[in-house]
Amino acid sequence: MQNERPLLQIKNLRVEIPTRRGVLLALDDVSFEVGEGEILGLVGESGAGKSMAGNAVIGLLTPPAHITSGEIWLDSKRIDNLSQEELEQVRGRKIGAIFQDPLTSLNPLFTIGDQLVETIRAHTDLNEKQAKEKAIWLLEQTGIPAASKRLSHYPHQFSGGMRQRVVIALALCADPKLVIADEPTTALDVSVQAQIIELLKRLCRENGTSVLLVTHDMGVIAETADRVAVMYAGRIVEVGKTERVIHHASHPYTIGLMGAIPRMEDNAGELLQIPGAMPRLTELPQGCAFHPRCPLASEICFKEKPPMRVCGDGVFSCWQDAADNTKFPKEAFTIRAPEDMPK
Repeated sequence: MQNERPLLQIKNLRVEIPTRRGVLLALDDVSFEVGEGEILGLVGESGAGKSMAGNAVIGLLTPPAHITSGEIWLDSKRIDNLSQEELEQVRGRKIGAIFQDPLTSLNPLFTIGDQLVETIRAHTDLNEKQAKEKAIWLLEQTGIPAASKRLSHYPHQFSGGMRQRVVIALALCADPKLVIADEPTTALDVSVQAQIIELLKRLCRENGTSVLLVTHDMGVIAETADRVAVMYAGRIVEVGKTERVIHHASHPYTIGLMGAIPRMEDNAGELLQIPGAMPRLTELPQGCAFHPRCPLASEICFKEKPPMRVCGDGVFSCWQDAADNTKFPKEAFTIRAPEDMPK
């Protein structure tokens, strides 16, 4: 659960990408916190800015993407203004990363043992023997059978689920305080997904590690995260405890996302969906970015960007009082079915 003192603080972060069509606003005034030992889920449609936020924290923005304003604080120290050399000391030692495709994180020309030992020695004071012992221990902790024998194996000799476990072991080599997990279960089958989710939860519980979990899978969020931050078009639209956001969301977009999740008791025969598509980040509409797709949009939504408002244990960014179901029935948020969508 979230500690009183946040480990990670992102304050009013803005990331821009110059393009031929103009400046693409990848992150627009993004603010959220991750507590010590907490799993925060960052969720939204593809292109909403989830991975961009994670890359900004770890200092892996690909040029020409760059931070134009805002601050990133890790363990009470600002890290967005560090030099590349200083950032390399933070990356790996204080922040670990788990990426969507484990093959992009592992060098096919080196054994798993070589990669683990090299990473451990780069970020700790352990000698070769000690680093090897820790590598074996990490593989055991992440559920790799016969860990001491698998050290000499290459990435292609592991299954997808086992490769992802190796990547998690690499992320934990220096006992980081924060792990950024970017779609860690997307390429895995359902049974392996469940194992990886349980592994992340156990690591947080036993080691006090904080996790920023980037995903579009609300099932993974429901099973894993303590709190969830919902992104839309580069902006945070809602933050709150996972159970409340899933069952009693406050923002129309969040409620639309929840309405699109299939449920066992739903006999409608078809899924509902939010009409239209997310706007281009180079052509964001004035006011609330969601208003072209929102069934509750009013005149003020077209003109002014909504401020963050408190709702229970969290916050949301909307001019409408979505939490007031007497004024706005929940059915108003379950956006039109596919046959009703505009052509």
